[in-house]
Amino acid sequence: MQLTFILVEPKVPENVGAACRALKTQGFSRLRIVNSRAHREPPARWVAHGADDVLEGIETFATLAEALADVDLSLATSAKARHDKRTVLEPDATLQLIRHHVPDAPHVAIVFGREDRGLSNEEVRQCDVLTTLPLAQPYPSLNLGQSVMLYAYLLRQGVSADPHLPASKPGQPEPSSARAEAVATPDAETRTIRQKDALRQRILRLFQQLDKVPGSPLEQWALEQLAWANEKDVKFLHTLCQSLEKALRSGNSNSPDS
Repeated sequence: MQLTFILVEPKVPENVGAACRALKTQGFSRLRIVNSRAHREPPARWVAHGADDVLEGIETFATLAEALADVDLSLATSAKARHDKRTVLEPDATLQLIRHHVPDAPHVAIVFGREDRGLSNEEVRQCDVLTTLPLAQPYPSLNLGQSVMLYAYLLRQGVSADPHLPASKPGQPEPSSARAEAVATPDAETRTIRQKDALRQRILRLFQQLDKVPGSPLEQWALEQLAWANEKDVKFLHTLCQSLEKALRSGNSNSPDS
């Protein structure tokens, strides 16, 4: 399994450097940045001392959608509940979700928002689930570097505690794509991703046919539950959608207006 950390439009170079050090200390190495060059500023390198390899290995993307293109399961982070997501997972539930997806989701990403305003509602919608860290006091909130450190620690503990999840030792890079192939072959991985994407679009079309308002609570709930669906579940849901589509077509053809 590969774990990728994604920072969306970080503004403070020191925060990027702190994120690099946090990942290095917990044995992670995959860091992506969306629409920012903060990692190119000297302060980022100063703070990332000892984690230069993580800093140099940063991948950059213009949009979050591009950064998530090869990701099987994406987790948006937020300091508060968001109306766009009905389900908010705390650390234990987040780890349970990740374990549930092995081997169907060998590439997992956790997404962090801007220092001043976090992720936009649209960016949250692009992710499969929303996760948060319970705090004793809502204010002051954690800064970006602290959030990355805590999630890296929690995920490392969860991975190390589960014998079914491949784990690298602290200071060593994460499993490469070649290691990921041992968990799921590229063909099987690609097939599951495509089937889930197709299912997501199919569900949206079904809600349109049912004259449901886009973004309704029921639609949001249905889409969020896809995060828990494995390959077998996806196949079953495609069959269910096919039956519903057939019933809708039959109902429309028998209506007085047809």
